[in-house]
Amino acid sequence: MKKVFLGLGAGFIVLLGYLLAWPVPIDPQAWTPPAAPALTGPYEVNDRLAQAEWLCTEACVGSEDVAVADDGRIYVGTVDGRILRLEADGSSPTEMAKTDGYPLGLQFDPNGNLIIADAYKGLLRMNVETAGLETLATEHDGLSFRFTNDVDVGTDETIYFTDASAKYSQHEFRLDIMEHGPNGRLLAWDPETKKSRLLLGGLYFANGVALAPDESFVLVAETGRYRVHKVWLQGPNAGRSEFLIENLPGFPDGISTGTGGRYWLALFTVRSAQLDGMLPKPFLRKVALRLPESLQPQPVPHGFVLGLDAEGRVIANLQDNSTGAFSPVTSVQEFDGQLYLGSLTTHGIARLPVPDGDERVILR
Repeated sequence: MKKVFLGLGAGFIVLLGYLLAWPVPIDPQAWTPPAAPALTGPYEVNDRLAQAEWLCTEACVGSEDVAVADDGRIYVGTVDGRILRLEADGSSPTEMAKTDGYPLGLQFDPNGNLIIADAYKGLLRMNVETAGLETLATEHDGLSFRFTNDVDVGTDETIYFTDASAKYSQHEFRLDIMEHGPNGRLLAWDPETKKSRLLLGGLYFANGVALAPDESFVLVAETGRYRVHKVWLQGPNAGRSEFLIENLPGFPDGISTGTGGRYWLALFTVRSAQLDGMLPKPFLRKVALRLPESLQPQPVPHGFVLGLDAEGRVIANLQDNSTGAFSPVTSVQEFDGQLYLGSLTTHGIARLPVPDGDERVILR
């Protein structure tokens, strides 16, 4: 029996040595997050996303974002690098092009070209008539894009986009979240100079981008710190930034401009008490990364979309935490009275009617 205990003790020492000494590829930064808001009031759990209609459940794999053309046809990217076009009813997926990367953010420019934020290939432009692809940018100020993420386009064809992390690529996104470093940036590409400029750096996982209807400011979701920035482009505050909303109940992902002064924000999932507890403790995160991924903090299935006004007030709350929910929701786009939802991991995209006050979804 003594030998058994000695053997167990030796095994424990070896395991402890592995957990404490094995190198990990991150340099974790300490941050103490504010207490997560309760899922009550403006964030009250509901089943309003359960009415969503699922589309393209076989061909649309890893379709993080959705773009709808003026003719109603739907464009998505896939995890294997394809750009697919669907008919307005979501049928007949047709391969238009292949980037050889991973198309994440999608947005049409004023000329009807599809602008693509490809995680690995940078900022691209696709002519929808010829399906030809053109590379617009792959780096800024000598620092290559490692994780081109989301995009929006102005009326003057200026392209606003994010590089989620200048350190980690898309397949390493968990490392960036666990490191919690200021590796992300918001940039703008100028169609005249063909160059990009930095609008806001030092972001903790830069994500969704949405341009104001009057283009006076641009919004950028900062996933790692549960908030959305408003960066002023015009007026007396041009060049300055402030927070549109902070201390969100989940991980902000894609954001888009809707109608009626409304912005739609996708939350990847709700906050993780386990991760929040680790964020002030860099060493603990190093230990966690030495564990099998299944034992590390995991997102729970929870479809979550918020509607915000220009002051950051929550005016719509759509959720579904049931088994089989469309989750994670990584993007939301409004077109012709419908909301189109994309997802990084769920097969397919989803669609549901834009809520109105009669459904008691818009909060007053």
